Amino acid sequence: MTAAANFDKMPAVVDPDDAVMCLIDHQSGLFQLVQDIEESALRRHVSALSRAAYLTKIPTLTTASVPDGPNGPLIPEVHANNPDATYIARQGQINAWEMPDFVTAIEKTGRKTLIIAGCLTSVCLAFPTVDALAAGYRVFAVIDASGNWTTMATELTLARIVQAGAVPIDTYAVIAYLMKTWNQKDWLPWRDLMAELIVPKYQNLIESYDKAQQIAKDGPETVLDKW
Repeated sequence: MTAAANFDKMPAVVDPDDAVMCLIDHQSGLFQLVQDIEESALRRHVSALSRAAYLTKIPTLTTASVPDGPNGPLIPEVHANNPDATYIARQGQINAWEMPDFVTAIEKTGRKTLIIAGCLTSVCLAFPTVDALAAGYRVFAVIDASGNWTTMATELTLARIVQAGAVPIDTYAVIAYLMKTWNQKDWLPWRDLMAELIVPKYQNLIESYDKAQQIAKDGPETVLDKW
C-alpha cells in the first residue's frame, strides 16, 4: 500500500472501537532533551492519553528504549493512570516497530487504528509511525504528547509523517474523540481529566458550573446575607 493510498483512506475521526494507544519511550532521561514543549505539559498530556485509554478500555501498549541506561525508565504517570497498559520490553531496538513483540501485540488486538505518541518525536514517534502506515495501519500522531530536541526537528518530522499518510493531532482532540459526549453517566472522570491534565484553566469552568448549581439549589447570595 502506498503512502498516498494510506492518506486517502485515513478516517476523519478517531474510532475508539478500532484504536490502540501506543505510548513509546516517554522516559525520564529522554525528557531532559526535550526543548519544543514544557516538560510539565508533556507529562500531563501523556498522562491524559493513558487515563483516557483506561476509561475507554482501549488496548494500550507502552515500551522503553534501554530503560536501564541513560534514557532512563518510563515516567511513572503512564502506568499509574492506566494499570491495564501492557509494557513491551525491547532488546535495544531504537524503532519500536522493529521489536516483533510490539508488532505482535498490536496485531492480536485486531484493530487497525493506532494513536501514537513518542519521545523523541523525530525518532520514537516517527519511525514506528512510518512503518505502521506502510503495514496498512491508520495512524494518528499526537504531537503535543511527544517531545523533541528542537522545534525545527519537530517541523521536519511533521512534514515527513504527513507525507507518509499520518494525521497529526493534539491531546485535547484525541480525548474529545474518545469521550464522544458529556451526556453520559460517568462524566466526572472526564471532567477531572480535563482539569488536571489537559487544560488546568478548565478548573475555572468547573467552579463556575458548581456555583451555578449551588445557586439553582439554594438561591442567590446577596451582600445582606453575609451581615
